[in-house]
Amino acid sequence: MSLVEIIVLAIVQGMTEFLPVSSSGHLILVPALFGWEDQGLAFDVAVHVGTLLAVVAYFRVELVQMTIAVLRLGRGDQATQEHFRLAMLIVLATIPVGLAGLFGRDAIQTYLRSPVLIAATTAVFGVLLWVSSRWMAGARSVNRIGVVDALVIGTGQALALVPGTSRSGITMTMGMARGLSADAAARFSFLMSIPVIVLAGGWEALKLARSEVSVDVTAIALGTLASAVFAYATIAFFLKVLARIGMLGFMVYRLALAAVILYVFA
Repeated sequence: MSLVEIIVLAIVQGMTEFLPVSSSGHLILVPALFGWEDQGLAFDVAVHVGTLLAVVAYFRVELVQMTIAVLRLGRGDQATQEHFRLAMLIVLATIPVGLAGLFGRDAIQTYLRSPVLIAATTAVFGVLLWVSSRWMAGARSVNRIGVVDALVIGTGQALALVPGTSRSGITMTMGMARGLSADAAARFSFLMSIPVIVLAGGWEALKLARSEVSVDVTAIALGTLASAVFAYATIAFFLKVLARIGMLGFMVYRLALAAVILYVFA
């Protein structure tokens, strides 16, 4: 991989992992537009590690608080109980995608990766994102998320295994459809991404360890660093401006992206 490919693909992964715009749509389109070869499994693992480092760094305070609360089994003051409850809700919301990945990942990768399908899911779920933000979002905070909310949002996260759906997009859509504020839906979505990235990255790392593919250390290091930096900046920027910009722009962007994918591949 050239330096330009490394940086561009790492930036694309780092940004689209957390913006509701479909990372798979971009990762199929960008290499095709520039005529680049597949980046390989090792690079995929590297950029996943980078995005994981970013979200852990950004939510480090909350993660420490939840870890302490879990170690105390929720015993303590009200804040400790709330952190324990949030940790358990994140675990609960991860179960659907874990089961879907375990039993359906191979079928999805085999039958649901056509450009036409990716364009369709990019467009449809983009519209649903805007609809949920415009007419269904409420004012509920992260602390008011319940068990049913976690299961619904987690089911949405399982749907994100279908390329073009966007993990962050569908989980925010489900959260707002349950009456969460856009900010609360985004924060819960980002926290939920941690175990999912660990699972996905760990699975890819396991496959890499079993393969005999040579690893480009420079590409791995630069890819990890670039994806981490841009993922962190994306999270910070998105949460800061979300209340002002809303989801309309993301819907329009996704519709345009779907049209470009169809034009290039169909």
